[in-house]
This record gives sequence, C-alpha cells and structure tokens, in this order.
Amino acid sequence: MATAPIITFKAGQCDLDTSSKPFKVKPQAQPGYIYLYSEDDLIHFCWRRRDAPLTDPELDLVMVPTDGSFVPYEYKTSPQPTAKTNGRIFALKFASSSQRHLFWLQSKPQSQNGDESWFSPRDRKIGEIVNSLLQGEEVDVTRELANVRRSNNQPDDDDDDEDMEDAEPSLGPRGSVGGGAGADATGGDVREEGESSREGGADGARAGPAGNSDASEAVRNLLSSLAGQPGLSGSQSQTQDKPYPHLSHLLPTSTTVPMVDYIASNNPARLDTFLGFLPPSVLVLSGPNPEAFSGKDEPAAAEVEKAKAAMSLEDKKALLKKVLRSPQFFQALGVLSQALRDGGLPGVADALGIRVENGGYLPNGTMPLGGGQAIEAFVEGVKKTVGGQ
Repeated sequence: MATAPIITFKAGQCDLDTSSKPFKVKPQAQPGYIYLYSEDDLIHFCWRRRDAPLTDPELDLVMVPTDGSFVPYEYKTSPQPTAKTNGRIFALKFASSSQRHLFWLQSKPQSQNGDESWFSPRDRKIGEIVNSLLQGEEVDVTRELANVRRSNNQPDDDDDDEDMEDAEPSLGPRGSVGGGAGADATGGDVREEGESSREGGADGARAGPAGNSDASEAVRNLLSSLAGQPGLSGSQSQTQDKPYPHLSHLLPTSTTVPMVDYIASNNPARLDTFLGFLPPSVLVLSGPNPEAFSGKDEPAAAEVEKAKAAMSLEDKKALLKKVLRSPQFFQALGVLSQALRDGGLPGVADALGIRVENGGYLPNGTMPLGGGQAIEAFVEGVKKTVGGQ
C-alpha cells in the first residue's frame, strides 16, 4: 500500500447463519478496522485486525466505481419480515454479483435510550462517506466529519473511541472493542435486503459459499506456487521506471464485454475455451445443479462438464460478461500487475508459457524487469505468443 488511508474506523466482520429463519447475523469478536485507500485511481476497501500492520489486511477489495455500495441494515425499512438487530450493521454489496460482506461498528453506540441498533448521525455520515467513495466521488473526509460533530455538538472523543484517523500513515496495536453489537446480533436476510433470492445459476459469477473460488484467488495461488523462483525477489535496482498502464487499465469493460459478443457471433466455440479458465465452482453454480458444489471441495469434473453442456449460447455470454464486470476480476488484474511490477515477470511468464524478451530480465543482467517495463514486456510477450499460435 503506497498511500495513506482516506478513512479508518472501528468495525468487525460478521458471519451469516442461514440455517433457520429469520437469518441470524453473528458478529466476530475480533477487534478490527475498516479503511479505504486509493491506488491507480481505484479505491481499495480493506479490513484488518487491530493488532495487524496497516499493510497486512485480511480483506483487500479493489472496487470498481459504482459497482459497490455500503449501506446500513435497518430492520424497520426492510420490505421482508425480519427480527430487530442488537448492533449497528453495514452491508457491502455489489451490483455485479450477489456477494455480500457484513460488518458491525465497534465504536461505542451513542443512543440515549440504550438502543444498540440506533445509527447516530456520525455513524450514518461514516457510511455515507464510504458509499460516496465507492461511487468514485471526491470527498473531504475531515470536513464532513467535523460538520457532523458540530451540528450535533459532539466532542471528538464523545464515544470513547479513537479519532477517525483520517489519512493516518501507520496504525499500531489497539485496545479492546467498544460497544456496538452483542454476541448474537440478529436480523433478517441481510444478504438480500429486499432483493429476490439469487439461487442456482441466476447469478453466475457470484462469490459462492467458498470465498476463495474467484479469479483473484486463482492468481494468488499461482504466485504462491512460484515463490522462491528466480524473478520473484520483490525488488529491483532499476534507476528509472517507465510509465505504463496497469492491466486493469488495458482491459476495461468497455473493451472486454463487447469482445464476448464479437466472439459469440464469429467463433462461438471459442466461448468454451474462455469458460475453461473459470473456477469450476462458478460453472457448477451457474448450471442446472448448483447443489453439486458443497462449498468445501471443488465439484467433480463430470458436474463441471454437465453444467457447461447445459448452457445455451446466451447463458455462456451472460456468465462471461458478469465475470468481466466483477470486482474479483479487477482485483485479480491488480494482483498480477503488482506481481509483475515487483520483479515477478520471469516466473509468471514461465508458468503461463508466455515468451517474453530476454526471459523477463534486464539486458545483460540477472535482475528481473520491474515497474512499467515489466508490464509492457508481459503485454508484448502475450501478443507474440498468441500471434505465434
């Protein structure tokens, strides 16, 4: 992480128990922080433990502008029957998939009557700031928080919490969790919040029960398998970087999504090749028998082939387009770009069978290319490799 956070606040993660209705949200007791920062014009939404360094988040999502939203869950406004919560819960939702992340505020609640589910003006302002940032808007965080404090005559330490730590360069271990959600914060179906249930293959590229079955995890697994190989030292001694776009800039949805229609019209069999690059769980969840994926082990090869065979041409196009629009795809591109910039070109190119000039190393040297030079060499290598085939 090269820049300081835009905003940081106390929050914990939640689990969703769907074994009975109404569904129950169970807060994890681990003290944590939500923080957002900007890199390469994209917002990163992160969560980390309080005792973890700023550079070691457990959750780091690259957010595509307008795809994500950060909204409070309020049982009174839900169109579906729901039980009252006993904590302040926010849901991070995506327009491109049914993936949900739930968080509970760990700062001390400010309700005068002891209602732990009441969102104070400051709580709501924090949610509004985060949501605005996810829409790609410019926000003066310090001024917005100062305004809400003044309008409610609240001192900076009115909730026994640390300051919001806006743009804090580094964060060390913190103390215990304040109030907020009890040990059994409950509520309605927070996954849907009034939306119709997305079962079976209705949402092909969703993050299913196994959260690691997405494109970014596949890239991370690839890079982990290359650990210790030459070219993954993570540092270079190059004196000057060459400006070059990241992979996410080279593969915007305005380019990739129309290509799906073009391929479907000119070489529809080629779509099956692209489907073969998707995680097997995504294919099965999009097929006629999503129950074949247990959420623990990868589905059997026969179930994967059955799911592919059951897809119409339109189904295949819709699934590929959803993947290309998903935040997980852009997160994977970001992970791969950073690996290339940090000296991983030789190992990555070798693993993927990409022929890059000089093996990905500096001319007449043993140091790997890095920065923009590495990404450019990788892109040119892909062109040559594909052209040769």
